Amino acid sequence: MTKRKDSRKANCSPDFGRLAGELAQIGRGFYARGWSLGTSGNLSAVSQRDPLRLAITASGLDKGLLAPAQILEIDAKENVLQGNGKPSAEAALHVSIVHARAAGCVLHTHSVWSTVLSQQHAREGHVEISGYEMLKGLEGVCTHNHTEHLPILENSQNMKELSDRVADLLERHPAIHGFLLRGHGLYTWGATTQQAKRHVEILEFLLEVIGRRGEISRP
Repeated sequence: MTKRKDSRKANCSPDFGRLAGELAQIGRGFYARGWSLGTSGNLSAVSQRDPLRLAITASGLDKGLLAPAQILEIDAKENVLQGNGKPSAEAALHVSIVHARAAGCVLHTHSVWSTVLSQQHAREGHVEISGYEMLKGLEGVCTHNHTEHLPILENSQNMKELSDRVADLLERHPAIHGFLLRGHGLYTWGATTQQAKRHVEILEFLLEVIGRRGEISRP
């Protein structure tokens, strides 16, 4: 069970307020684009490295109405240091990604195309994307001839088990920019909130292209 510390005794990290505003704005934008409908999706950003603190969305929020006051600050063990509510149920995945990638921001969306394609390509274990100019929007990619592999992991309600599998995946595939949870959605990250947001936009665009291309090719 998530523990809660008295927020009056926990000093807010200097960057927490700024990051809370950025995450709230990103969440509202994702809702407007149909990537985080209902209460789906979760967003985090590193507000302090040592010891680790994350600004993260509280659980069960409408991202279309997301406000900075609904962003929590937690430590690496998911203890709430600032804010009201409980952190996203998938906070452990965010912590795993931050540790594995030294990421500054982790973003998770529940779009139609990421959900559909994660089911359609589950047998292959990944979605392969190559030959598109938009791939150059991914950090470190400088040509459309790049091939991006989006691994697909089986979803689970056991967050400890799932976060361990995520950590193992990221160790085995150091070059990937994201992954899919089957029937669930996309996870990606970046050094900053803006880089991570750009990765969501690029990958969601490419997933929709692949999905629509498949629809067109059907008889």
